[in-house]
Formats: sequence, C-alpha cells, structure tokens
Amino acid sequence: MSTDTGRTVTPLVDLHGRSAWSVLPPLILGFFMIMVDTTIVNIAIPTLTDAFSASLVEVGWVNSSYLLTYATLMLLAGRLGDRYGQKAIFVAGLVVFTVFSFLCGFSGELGSTPEIGWLIAFRALQGIGAALMTPQTMSMITRVFPAQQRGAALGLWGATAGVATITGPLLGGVLVETVGWEWIFYVNIPVGVVALWFAVTRLPHLASRETSIDVLGVVLSILGLGLVVFGLQEGSTYDWGHLWGPFTVWNVVGLGLVLVGVFVWWQHRLGDVALLPLRLFRSRNFSLANVDGMAVSFAMIAIFFPLTIFLQSVLGLTPIHAALVMAPGSLVSGVVAPFAGRWSDRVPGKWVVAAGFAAIAAAVGWLALVLDPAASPYVLLAPMALFGVGTGLTFSPLSNLATSGLDARTAGAGAGAFNTNRQVGGVIGSAAVVALLSSRLGVTIPAAAQDAAAGLPEQYRAAFVDGVSAAAGSAEGMGQGAFRLPPGVPDDVAAQLAAAAQDAVGTGFATAAAQTLLLVVAVLVVGVVCAAFMSAAPASSAAPATPEAPARPAG
Repeated sequence: MSTDTGRTVTPLVDLHGRSAWSVLPPLILGFFMIMVDTTIVNIAIPTLTDAFSASLVEVGWVNSSYLLTYATLMLLAGRLGDRYGQKAIFVAGLVVFTVFSFLCGFSGELGSTPEIGWLIAFRALQGIGAALMTPQTMSMITRVFPAQQRGAALGLWGATAGVATITGPLLGGVLVETVGWEWIFYVNIPVGVVALWFAVTRLPHLASRETSIDVLGVVLSILGLGLVVFGLQEGSTYDWGHLWGPFTVWNVVGLGLVLVGVFVWWQHRLGDVALLPLRLFRSRNFSLANVDGMAVSFAMIAIFFPLTIFLQSVLGLTPIHAALVMAPGSLVSGVVAPFAGRWSDRVPGKWVVAAGFAAIAAAVGWLALVLDPAASPYVLLAPMALFGVGTGLTFSPLSNLATSGLDARTAGAGAGAFNTNRQVGGVIGSAAVVALLSSRLGVTIPAAAQDAAAGLPEQYRAAFVDGVSAAAGSAEGMGQGAFRLPPGVPDDVAAQLAAAAQDAVGTGFATAAAQTLLLVVAVLVVGVVCAAFMSAAPASSAAPATPEAPARPAG
C-alpha cells in the first residue's frame, strides 16, 4: 500500500513493501534518453558534415538508421518482453543503448580518418536498444499500476515523451557549441548507468508466459516496415524517382506495403499466438488510439524540420537561440502532462485527448500565420507554449486509452503495436513534410524572386530570377551565400541583388513553410475526430481488476 499526494495506490503485483511509484525512475530515465535521441542529432547536422567530410545524404542516415531499427523492431521487442519478462528485456535494451551511445561518440576516432559509416552503424545498433526498451516502459506501468491510478503514472511517462522530444534540439545545441558533437551521445552514459542501477534494484520480475516467436511474422514486419520507412524517409533524397536498377522510390514503398499486407494476413492466420494479435484491434479505443498516436508523432516530428530551418537560416539565429525559441513548448508540456494524467482518471480521457489535439492544431495554425522573414522570434513563443499545452494534454491520456483494455497476456504486444505505430507516424511526418516543403519551395521562391526583381535594374532581372530559383532547388539554397551573382556586376548593384535574393528566399521559404504546416493541421484534425469517437467508458471498465501473481524479488 502506498500513497501519492494523498491517493492510495495498491500495486497489481507484490513489490515487497515498496511503492508502485518506485518502478518509474528507470523507466522514465530510459525513455527520456530514447526520445531525446530522436531529435538531438538534427541540430548537429552541419557539424557532422564538416567533421566527417560527408554529404548531407550520408549525414541524414545518422538519424535514419536509428529511426529505422527503432520503428521496425518494437513489435518483436514487445513480444520478447511477454516471453522473457519485461525487466530482462528492458535491462538488455538499456545496456545496448548505453554501450552504443559511447561508440557513437567514439566513432570519429576509429581509423586514420573519420568514417561516417561507423557512426551510421552504431546508431542503427543504438536504435535496437531503444526498440527493446520502449514497449517495456508502457507494459510495466500497465501491469504494476491499477487502472484507477494508471493515468497519473502515464502522465509522468507522457511528460517524458513531450519534454524529451522538444528538449533534444536545445540540449544538442548547447553540447555542440560548447564541448563538441561527441557529447550528444556521451551524455547518455551517466544517465544510462543511473537508470541501470534503478532497473536492477527497483523493477520487479513480472510473470512471463511461454510463447513461440513468430519468425515469419518478425521477418515480414521488419522487411515491410523497413521498406516503407526507407522509401518515405529517403524519397526526397532521390526526388521520389529512381533508386537503383529497375527500382524507384514508389516501387520500394509499394513492395513494403505488400509485405505489410502479407504480414497482417499471416497474423490473422496465427490468431492469438501471432506477433501482433489482431484481436487487440477489436477494441475501438485501442484502434483509434493507434491512429492518434501516429497523428501526434506526425505533428511532433513534422513541425521541427521547417521551423528549425526558418529560425536558423531565415532569421539567422544560432542553434542554441533557435532551440530556446522552442523551449516554452518543452517547459509547458512538462508541467501540463502530469495533471493531464490525473484528469483522465476523473473524466473520460477521450475529451482530454481531443482538447490536446485541438490545442496542437491551433498552435500549428498560429505558427503558419506568423512565419515572416521580418518577424521577431518572440512572436513564436506563444504558439510554442500552446503547442506544449496540447502535447502535455495528449501523450499520457492517449497512452492510457490505448492500454486500458490490455491484460497481462497482451500488454507487451499492445505496447509494441502502439509504440511502433507512433514511431512510424513520426517517420511518415518527416518524409511528408520534407516532400511537401521541397515541392512548395520550387513554386514560392521563384514567385518571390519575380516580385523582388521588379525593383532591380531591368538587365539583371532575368538572371536574378534564374539564379534564385536554382539556389532554391538545393539543400544549401537557404544559405545567404547560395545566390551566384552574374559576372561583372557593379558593387552597388551587387549589394542590391544580394539583399533582394536574401529577401526572396526568406519570403518564399516562410510562405512554403506556412503552407506545409497546413498539412500538419489537417492530420491533427483527424486526431480530434478519432478522439471524439472513442468510448467514454472509464479505463477501469476494461482493465483487469485482479492483481497478478506475486513477483519474484527484484534484482
């Protein structure tokens, strides 16, 4: 028996006199590292390009390799937790994640010259550790906390997800500008060691069950999701066209979708022994919560790509200053999320989630309205704070709604499915926004150049428009020096052309980014609708009321 802010909590397992809350430190610390590492590398991309003499495509794989292994292995990790115990798999994942965090930071010292291939490989292996840990965090909370108090525990879990995702760029900016890029990985080591001590001493050995591993399902899910994620993540790199041999990006995505379809058919044939028991989706709340999980991750990942470029390349902020503009979202989300978890214990969680999605949609729409190259960065603080309110309201109640109907037999599979879909939503969001933004830039920057050319000497207008349009088609096109001046231009005219080019690029990018954010708003509206159609029944009506068998002593 334990209390938290005056509320009695009876764990569903025997913790030998310890509070149910004692299991949260290792779970939250591990999950915090995982979520920070989904965003922390983005701020270091220019530094990594210089350190490894690598192209932007190669550096892009530093994040893509992590996201791919993380997203595609979570279903398997959830089932491994069911079979071998959540504690064992969580500890194994934590060790893998921490070890390869060190090797990621050390990768620049391998060989006579730094090779980015080592960093890409170590990031992929780090993603395996993240995949092993993530489903266990949710399923352990589900199996330790009774349904009536689970919302508060998931509130802390949700605060971790919201704060860590937004904190990543700020922490990365500070580390890159002060002690070096290696420390965006080395910082995980002390956190991982502390989390490992808590995990070994505080996590219980929950009852496991003997079950076969669906090898074919594992292969189909990894290949299918891997191909889809690869195509969506890297499609813009190949202009959504030819990859190699007879294959195009859409061939790869289509083949991945076919394999995903075969995987679903195979899971239907296997029934309850499947890697992903499809009976989980008979629960309306579980199905709709999975759609909402994809939608919120779509928004979380999607807004940072155009916003980070706007702040650094258009407004000229440093990485640290750009991250500080986004900091209100992190702070507010961390404050709101624990309260949201408690509110979802008292009122139907669907309305808390719906309010969260509505707040995020309003914040993104607000951002789209205020993006202007002449704007002060301070105008972004209020919408980012509202964004934090929305994410704080969404994460923990949504997780509670997704897991409220799961029992001990399906907790791992359900958590794996929910987290896999959430992560895939983030990858789709990243790919969709990059593709749409690139497409709109090809229209908005030339249009802005045409407007700016009206104030230039007539003999330079055509060359100006062509030069700015060509610069907009490259990754470096946002830089102030991307525009090539025609030869023999007088100094006074050259200054005029450079200023006009900078203004055209800034205006065109702001317009394209605002239009792109409207896609995010549309996805969030879908999230509001899905939340509204969820069941309003309290979580306790679906969750098992009886405790599990006593746990073996921790350690």
